[in-house]
Amino acid sequence: MTAEQTASTDLASTIETMWDASVIPTIEQYIRIPNQSPLFDPDWKRNGYMHQAINLAKSWVEQQGVAGLKVEVKEIEGRTPLMFIEVDGNNDSTVLMYGHLDKQPAMVGWEEGLGPWTPVLRDGKLFGRGGADDGYAVFAAISAIKAVQQQGLEHSRIVVIIECCEESGSVDLPPYIDHFSDRIGTPRLVICLDSGCGNYEQLWITTSLRGSIVGNLTVEVLTEGVHSGDASGIVPSSFRILRSILDRLEDPKTGRIVPEWLWVEVPENRLAEAHETSRILGDAVWDKFPFVDGMQPVSNDSLELLLNRTWRPALSYTGQAGFPDLVQGGNVLRPKTSLKLSLRLPPTLDATDVDARLRELLESDPPYGAHVEFEPEKGGSGWEAPPMESWLEESLARASQAFFGKPSTTFGEGGSIPFMGMLGARYPNAQFVITGVLGPHSNAHGPNEFLDLRMAKNVSACVAQVIADERKSA
Repeated sequence: MTAEQTASTDLASTIETMWDASVIPTIEQYIRIPNQSPLFDPDWKRNGYMHQAINLAKSWVEQQGVAGLKVEVKEIEGRTPLMFIEVDGNNDSTVLMYGHLDKQPAMVGWEEGLGPWTPVLRDGKLFGRGGADDGYAVFAAISAIKAVQQQGLEHSRIVVIIECCEESGSVDLPPYIDHFSDRIGTPRLVICLDSGCGNYEQLWITTSLRGSIVGNLTVEVLTEGVHSGDASGIVPSSFRILRSILDRLEDPKTGRIVPEWLWVEVPENRLAEAHETSRILGDAVWDKFPFVDGMQPVSNDSLELLLNRTWRPALSYTGQAGFPDLVQGGNVLRPKTSLKLSLRLPPTLDATDVDARLRELLESDPPYGAHVEFEPEKGGSGWEAPPMESWLEESLARASQAFFGKPSTTFGEGGSIPFMGMLGARYPNAQFVITGVLGPHSNAHGPNEFLDLRMAKNVSACVAQVIADERKSA
């Protein structure tokens, strides 16, 4: 066994021991805390769950005995708390690491024996809300740093930021970045542990993220509900009007987004990357989803599906108001209908004025003079990674081969991480490693979310290797 192989084995062994002894039990405690993001729990401060979660994580960090570590929880008035960690290094270079602790809502549809706030360990997977998205991140970051130190390897100065507002669009984060800007410095390398993976067999590096605009579209036609037998055919249905307005934004037959100003041309290198991802994943691009019998994806071409998911705008409907349930739905023509729209934007599209343009598109010329209102809630531009330097490309390839037994690969991700666009603009010369554990069936934001523990351990080991390699290359 070569010295390099021995070092990799030792890193993996250290991380395995840490995860089994303390990380997994602590994430189980974390899953039990219903610390929903502020957008979903406006009374988060009074309820106290966010503070329980961040205090749990801070206590664990302090117990790890990482040399040169300082940790504090900062809470700016009116903002969710943020955990700021500094670890002294062997040179002036800085590595910035990122994760978040806030969660999406419980969601319905959990399998029998599973639940959002009940950790269940089954077949190497830890089920429960927030374990994979993104509660594991702080534990992966600190276990990677500790493993590097225990093997006697040098590392640069490291800053770890763990926020509590990511699922609400990271609206609380900019004031903290401004507050800590001098202590952050100018990172040479940014490592984000809040992304996905195409499979659990190798290290996946995210090279692009879509932007998003989330908002509520409401159509109001009456001041109160009236008998449908009396009003139908005279009073236009608020739902029919809303449906017709949505045709301005989305083709109802194909799902294609209509306004050309929401599209960009896919760069040649990202198109080639999508071809390679399609080759690796094949039908797994779509057959990982729990389709009902007979249901098909929008295309049978995996490349087209990948481009739809990563570089093309797309619309989802994620909430509603104004509808009674099926039992309570009497013969009443309802006064208004509201839908929550989640519009995904191409990574390089500037989202600065997209919300205003959407409002104009949806509110102008309302059919029948109905009251139409679009209220944006959150959103922002996407992100594309800068070209990767050779030392980092080689480090990632070595790490994936050492800890997974397969080469690393890159791909575009369909989701959003608002912090990445912010960092890309603030630190244009930094290198980025955006990775994560959200692979097939892990179902972040939905029912039966799970953390694949082998994947989490391997990603932690890869991060440790990159941290050590960054110091050597600095």
